[in-house]
Amino acid sequence: MLSKNQIKEIQSLQTKKFRDKHQLFVIEGIKSVSEALESCPKEIVHVYGTEEFLKFNSSVLKKDKFTFTLVTDDELKKISSQSHPNNVLAVCRYFGEEKDSYNINAHFSFYLDDIRDPGNFGTIIRLADWFGVSTVYCSENSCDQYNPKVIQASMGAFLRVKIVYLALSEIIETKSVKAVYGALLTGKNIFEESLENGLIVIGNEANGIQAENLKHINKPIKIPAHANNATESLNAAMAASIIAAEFFKTLNSK
Repeated sequence: MLSKNQIKEIQSLQTKKFRDKHQLFVIEGIKSVSEALESCPKEIVHVYGTEEFLKFNSSVLKKDKFTFTLVTDDELKKISSQSHPNNVLAVCRYFGEEKDSYNINAHFSFYLDDIRDPGNFGTIIRLADWFGVSTVYCSENSCDQYNPKVIQASMGAFLRVKIVYLALSEIIETKSVKAVYGALLTGKNIFEESLENGLIVIGNEANGIQAENLKHINKPIKIPAHANNATESLNAAMAASIIAAEFFKTLNSK
């Protein structure tokens, strides 16, 4: 049975202030937790699972030294951020800092400029993993990578895609980035451009790319719309997926 203190401590990890304080975050759902147990067991602190989870994962749980607590469906609901939690929740340590060795001139990647919506953020991490982008860059004011909604939306991709928070100017300078693309309504038709490896800047959902970053873009691109289109703009994750697909197709056909 969970104590009131346990429930309070786990619930507090829904807030960035307490995640940062304890250097802990929450992973939910059978798929994501099972992947975490396999790929980073040493970072797992505590697993709270129902009988249903235990039925299919008992062998994995025996491999390492984290604590497992069997909980009821009602107890899981008390510590979960989801309306219908999927049988398990794990408390995990923040991932340690790793050297950023990603070569942007040899591969394409994204720079998320003030992306605040955790659903968009997590979905972009997921599509980055799909297209083989192992590192995604972000402005400091973008969403927290350990936000529960980011973790959920990434569907386990957060375990494979490294997130680096850094100013765009610093990335360009330290990595000598040659091609800096920007998704702009005034850009050139992406389907008619000769694309090359580089950094693709995706702007804020409401305000677009920040002025301080616009000056660094040397290859503005856009996704063309139908002549009868009445939609103001595309969702950030939707735009990123179309752009990633076009880069992947073009660069892998050379």
